[in-house]
Amino acid sequence: MSTTTMARDDGFRIGMLLSDTRYRSYTIQVIAMFVAMLGFAWLVDNTIKNLAALGKDFSFSFLWQPASYDINQTLIDYTSRSTNFRAAMVGILNTLLVAVLGCATATLIGVLAGVLRLSKNWLVARLMTIYVETMRNVPVLIWILITAAVINEFLPAPNQFRESVDPALRASPILGGLLVLTNRGFYLASPVWLDGSEILGIVLLICLAAAILFRRWAAKRQAATGRILPVGWIVAGIVVLPTLLAFLMLGMPIGVDYPTLKGFNFQGGVYARDSFIALWLALSLYTGAFIAEIVRSGILAVSHGQSEAAFALGLRPNRTMRLVVLPQALRVIIPPLISQYLNLTKNSSLAIAVGYMDVTGTLGGITLNQTGREMECILLLMGFYLVVSLVISAVMNIYNSRVKLQER
Repeated sequence: MSTTTMARDDGFRIGMLLSDTRYRSYTIQVIAMFVAMLGFAWLVDNTIKNLAALGKDFSFSFLWQPASYDINQTLIDYTSRSTNFRAAMVGILNTLLVAVLGCATATLIGVLAGVLRLSKNWLVARLMTIYVETMRNVPVLIWILITAAVINEFLPAPNQFRESVDPALRASPILGGLLVLTNRGFYLASPVWLDGSEILGIVLLICLAAAILFRRWAAKRQAATGRILPVGWIVAGIVVLPTLLAFLMLGMPIGVDYPTLKGFNFQGGVYARDSFIALWLALSLYTGAFIAEIVRSGILAVSHGQSEAAFALGLRPNRTMRLVVLPQALRVIIPPLISQYLNLTKNSSLAIAVGYMDVTGTLGGITLNQTGREMECILLLMGFYLVVSLVISAVMNIYNSRVKLQER
């Protein structure tokens, strides 16, 4: 016999909070929330009492005290006399740098490996299988250590370039001196902004805006008429040709700062430490193997009849993959892809194994040990990873809602 709500209204009674189906769910939720709040309050009170018994208080004032330690790679100005807050910000930026570059690189590797694993070429498919199964079944920490060992042991020391390269150049021959690979890190030539570079930047922004508008127009035209334009080549021409013409007319307002060998090391350009490169490559290759399986499963989830119908209409295999298969596979790919992005971001906390100073090494490592504020540092560290994870999830969920199949 099912429970029903009386149609006649006799007024509200306390007992209706549990007996009436209109209020029962709300009552249970309120009780559960009250119990959870009591448990949290007990934990906080117990923590404060234990800290007081140890002669400690709960305060974040240590963030404004001098850090008194150096950080080997910084994206903002920092010295040992900077505050602990500044040191934490350096670690946060270092973590975000690895997370952003790692997610982008892992996605490229994963999509490529996932598609190639479905290749009809037996050798290519087997090589991708070996890559995926090898990377997935070895802990990521071991891959980080292996990558760091390869960089440190197999790449030449900076002073070895003095003997093998023309002394007038003092640079690596790789890419004409644009890139130098050493066991201390990678050196990449950096741009030097000269007079007129601001105008060139404005021209580039205008070209990018025009390219975006053209892509939208081409998509609407294709939806209305079915005619496909070579959008890639046209967009490249819209962006490259006017920018190149402006570059030449302005007298080449962008120079290049080449890394040159001075003393015992290279100077100039952009320097990426060996620890950063090892962490970035290891996380990208490791996560890329998981993304490859996600992409492969997403493609296989699309009915084979979709590809056959596209081939019957005369679409080439690359267009079939890009226009028919992948858009339908994204609804399967994106949800687990979010988890891989979160895993890569959290796995970056293993950076201390190769000496890369991320937020775990600064705020959760040296700062914690020097100040003795373990509770405060751990809470801040947890809050940072929680916020970053929620932001990644929110952005990817928004993207997922935009690319999902629209039902008629």
